[in-house]
Amino acid sequence: MNNINISVVIPVYGCNKSLNELYERLNKTLVTISNKYEIILINDASPDESWNCIKELAKSDDRVKGINLSRNFGQHYAITAGLDHARGDWIVVMDCDLQDQPEEIIKLYSKAQEGYDIVFGRRVNRQDSFFKKLSSKLFYRVYEYFSELKVDSSIANFSIISEKVLKSLNKIREGNRSYPHFINWMGYKRIDINIEHAKRPNGKTSYTFSKLVNLAINNIISQSNKPLILSIKFGFLISFFSMITGIWLIIRYYIQGITVEGWTSVMVSIYFIAGLIFANMGILGIYIGKIFDEVKDKPLYIIDEMTFNKDC
Repeated sequence: MNNINISVVIPVYGCNKSLNELYERLNKTLVTISNKYEIILINDASPDESWNCIKELAKSDDRVKGINLSRNFGQHYAITAGLDHARGDWIVVMDCDLQDQPEEIIKLYSKAQEGYDIVFGRRVNRQDSFFKKLSSKLFYRVYEYFSELKVDSSIANFSIISEKVLKSLNKIREGNRSYPHFINWMGYKRIDINIEHAKRPNGKTSYTFSKLVNLAINNIISQSNKPLILSIKFGFLISFFSMITGIWLIIRYYIQGITVEGWTSVMVSIYFIAGLIFANMGILGIYIGKIFDEVKDKPLYIIDEMTFNKDC
């Protein structure tokens, strides 16, 4: 029988200096809601001493559970590992860098008690760099266009979900992971509320521009076939204009006696069409590659070490 009221799932990467403060603030917050809680910290092969810190916290408090992944799988895979081992009636997902403030969990939990299965925190005043906010907005605008889903760039992972949602979420074992997008797709009763966002006290974000681009490509390919549809439409458009141009050249030849000029124009056209063909083949190849990755059915993550019994 489950006796855990709240599970807090936190992927950890590059936040060793923040873990002790995070733990203390979580304890102070969670005891105001329930004494029956667990804190699950997933070390995603953090390059600092995060795993040693997690083990020390787990040794001093059996409510802290530690999962050490065998290598860096990525934030959303680390979240998946934590969700697979969460036992609470309610599950909170948050980042480890203290920008998601533990005290805001009270707001999320209180709103969930009004009858919502999912409550996400909306960062009304993001305390991020200009580049990160700009890249985030660009990512979500592009994602919205290709996926045809409405996405708020002020909403990230900080949320609370019910056990019912967790059970449905854990059935989704797609290789391309995105926690908020999966939640958005499932369609349970949801609401977004305003929360206070804090500045990162230590270190810097691990999401570089190249990682954001890769994340965008993976999410778009896994959530939408619109790039394929656009490539087809564009191909028909080029064919249509080519046909119109051909008709126009024939009319000019027979009516005005103007011969077709230009070796250069012919070569430019050939290279242009060839470029489009290779681009479309590349798009198709990405989709085939993703299918190939999925059918291999590799595990989403591999656990190297745990500080608690996974069968508990």
